[in-house]
Amino acid sequence: MKNYIEILLTSLKLGVTSFGGPTAHLGYFNEEYVNRKKWLKSEEYTQIIALCQFLPGPASSQVGMAIGLLRGGLIGGFLSFLGFTLPSVLALVIFAQLYKHYEFAEMGWIHGLKLVAVAVVAHAVLGMAQKLTKERSQIVIMVIATIITLLVTGPFVQVGIIIVAGIIGAYIYRGANSEVESSYTIPISKRTGFIAFSVFFVLLIGLPIMSNLFNFHWLNVFDTFYRSGSLVFGGGHVVLPLLENEVVTTGWLSKEEFLAGYGMAQAVPGPLFTFASYIGAMMSGISGSVITTIAIFLPAFLLVVGSLPFYNEVRNRSVFQGALTGIEAAVVGILLAALYDPVWTSAVNEGFDFARVLILYVCLTIWKLPPWMVVILGVVLGSI
Repeated sequence: MKNYIEILLTSLKLGVTSFGGPTAHLGYFNEEYVNRKKWLKSEEYTQIIALCQFLPGPASSQVGMAIGLLRGGLIGGFLSFLGFTLPSVLALVIFAQLYKHYEFAEMGWIHGLKLVAVAVVAHAVLGMAQKLTKERSQIVIMVIATIITLLVTGPFVQVGIIIVAGIIGAYIYRGANSEVESSYTIPISKRTGFIAFSVFFVLLIGLPIMSNLFNFHWLNVFDTFYRSGSLVFGGGHVVLPLLENEVVTTGWLSKEEFLAGYGMAQAVPGPLFTFASYIGAMMSGISGSVITTIAIFLPAFLLVVGSLPFYNEVRNRSVFQGALTGIEAAVVGILLAALYDPVWTSAVNEGFDFARVLILYVCLTIWKLPPWMVVILGVVLGSI
């Protein structure tokens, strides 16, 4: 019991203080779990990050889940997720209720949040491109992924791009291989891992079938968010085009409501995937936020539980590493397309908008201001 309380309180502390997106979250985790708590050695922490980078879903949340799992089994993993996620969920649900009650849509500061979204996504695109598209072949994959995403519409377009990029990467980069030694024991049996994987795939395949058969609204919603959480590589920024395609085109949210929430998600600590909580709250209050939050994070939890027992056996295979290299390049392309539509096209309407985005981008990338300060500045600039 003492272990569980410590896991919850530690992750809750991180959930309140971890601003800055997935990369920054991993820095906070390293300081707390490795340097202060000494729950893990630095090498063990690096290996967990490597595992979670291989998986679709919110990477920083999955790292937290994995650490909780190693520390306290399945319950520890759940408590770690709960503590890290809850502060952000509450903040975005409150914002959604205020947005609906006070009709913020036409206010200048809401436009400022959209401008913040442009700067943040542009920063994410540049950072990921520098890290993940160093070779010519990776740049080609990125460009093709961008073009297809912009020209072809449909809920499974991004998924198809990721799958094809993985196949191409497995072939092109199959010779690249880097050995990583194992240094931690996993308190989850392979049987438990197999069950978790089975549940993941049963839901991934079964939910769309059930949704089409019964056409029940909340079943459709759960299917949408579960599918988005299952098929997104690259974290919260990449879930944007998937959710925008599902949520705005179906009329569940307007484009203005969608982008206002996305801008607000930059201002709160914790994982960007809690943007789903805002969408659920806009649709149907607290009950809606509970459904969308569970749906989008459940795949991440099942994948971590399923992968940990088997990771040591596959991570050093060159085909696996090559597929990941191709997928990462495609993810940059999908994010670049999302930067243009819907983020840019919905926020930048004139020269003054571009000037404000430029100021916010410089503050974020050159002056290195924390995202919450950039959001405040965006609100001020949007009110001018």
